[in-house]
Amino acid sequence: MSLDTAEKQKLIETHQIHSTDTGSVEVQVAMLSKRISKLSDHLQGNIHDFASRQGLLKMIGKRKRLLSYIKDKNVEKYQDLVKKIGIRG
Repeated sequence: MSLDTAEKQKLIETHQIHSTDTGSVEVQVAMLSKRISKLSDHLQGNIHDFASRQGLLKMIGKRKRLLSYIKDKNVEKYQDLVKKIGIRG
């Protein structure tokens, strides 16, 4: 359920703040969201994969904490990021 190098690079390029940015909160949330969607698809076909389900819940929690951090720092950035990624309604 991990992302290959090309997918990671594409996500980094679309969400980075400056040219050498690879670890900002926006990039981390985008990568987590992509991994969450891939893992959710996997779990729909493999309902007894409890270890992956636990990993999914941990990723969702981490994404939630990162999003709350962005929301506390800059609400406009948070709203743009949520709209760009397509989460939260």
